[in-house]
Amino acid sequence: MTDWYYSDSDRNRHGPVRAEDLEQLHSHGQLSPETLVWREGMETWRPWREMIGEIIPGAGRPAPAAATFATASADAAPDADANPYAIAEPASPYAPPRAALAETAQVVQGGEVVYAGFWKRVAASMIDGFVVGIVGGILQMILMMVFFGIGAGLSGNPETMFESGGAIALLVLVYLLPLAMQALYFGMFHSSAKQATLGKMAIGIKVVDDNGGRITLARGIGRFFAYLLSSLTLGIGVLMVAFTDRKRGLHDMMASTLVVDQWAYTAHPERQRHELGTVATVILVIFGVLIALYVVFALFMLAAVGLASR
Repeated sequence: MTDWYYSDSDRNRHGPVRAEDLEQLHSHGQLSPETLVWREGMETWRPWREMIGEIIPGAGRPAPAAATFATASADAAPDADANPYAIAEPASPYAPPRAALAETAQVVQGGEVVYAGFWKRVAASMIDGFVVGIVGGILQMILMMVFFGIGAGLSGNPETMFESGGAIALLVLVYLLPLAMQALYFGMFHSSAKQATLGKMAIGIKVVDDNGGRITLARGIGRFFAYLLSSLTLGIGVLMVAFTDRKRGLHDMMASTLVVDQWAYTAHPERQRHELGTVATVILVIFGVLIALYVVFALFMLAAVGLASR
C-alpha cells in the first residue's frame, strides 16, 4: 500500500495518508488543484491536478476547493472529533508568494546514508578554526586591553595588579569568554536548521542525532566540550573517526551524534557524495602547503642557530 503526503496552504507537509484518504479529501473539495502531493518513487512534489488521475482513474481537474477548517464543522456535536488531516485552503492568485515546501525539513528514513569521513571533517574543522580563531583573537585582544587597564586601576600599581581579586577575576574572564563563544558557535550552528557550522556547510556535511534528526542546543554545546575531551586524549578520540564503522569520534559517541552528508535523511539521498569534493580538496592542499612551509622554516631556523653557535 502506497503512502501519500500532501501540503497545506503554508507548505507544511502532512501524512502519511492512503490513496483513499486523498480521494475523500478531494470529494469534499478540500484539495485545491495546486495542492502539492508526493509518494515514494516521485522525484519532486507535484500539483494535485497532475496526480489526481493516479488516485481517481478517469477524473479530470479537481473540484474547486471549499473554504474549510481542520476541525469539526459548526453543526457537529460538541464532542465530535476533529479532522485528522490538515485542510489545504484554496490557492489565491492574489496571495503573497510563499516559500517552497522544505523537503529536507523532515527526516526521511530508509535511504542510503553517507557518513562524513575523516578528511572531510578535518577540512571543515580548518574552516571553522579559521573563523573562530579570528573572532576569538579579536575578542581576547579587547579583553586583554580591558584587563590591563582595569586591573592596573584596581590595584593602583601595575606591578601589584595580580594581588587584586578583581584583576584575577578579569584574567579568568579573558580565557573563559572565548571558550564560551566557541561553545555557542558550535552549539547554535549544529542545532540550527542547517545542522552545520560554516565549515561543514562549505564541505557539504551536517550533524544529526542517532535517528537522523536535528539536535538540541544543549546537546550541541555538550558535543563541543566532548570534542575538547577527545582532543585531550592525544587526539585518539578524534582519530577514531577514521576507524569506526559509522565514522564516529569519541565526542560523537558521547553526544550520540553522527556527521553525515547534507543530503542524508532527506527525500534525495541520491544527491549524496562519497568523494572528497572540490572545497575539501582545496582546503586540505592549502593546509598541507602551510604545514610544509612551517617545517621548512623551522628547519631553516634550527640550521641558522646551529651555524651561529659555532
